[in-house]
Amino acid sequence: MSKKIELSDDIKQMAVWAKVMGHPTRLYILKKLSERNSCCYSGDLVDEVPVGRSTLSQHLKELKYAGLIQGETEPPFIKYCLNRENWAKAKILFNDLFKNAI
Repeated sequence: MSKKIELSDDIKQMAVWAKVMGHPTRLYILKKLSERNSCCYSGDLVDEVPVGRSTLSQHLKELKYAGLIQGETEPPFIKYCLNRENWAKAKILFNDLFKNAI
């Protein structure tokens, strides 16, 4: 019987990020936040994203939970921006994952 391999924390983290990025609306939100190169309020995205306000809120929640964005509450609004620290880590990990693929 072969020994089972323990999955590293990095592999587990990449799986979380890949899963949350598996929805086209979430990818669109990430693209919009990266193009702005600054934070924005969820209300700013409502007019741009082709989903309802509550659905947008759920997508933002999932992205925040995965650590790809961060939100700051400024009652009654929530300001969102990319989590640059986690994006830097994701870039390194995914580049390393595919370094021998090409």
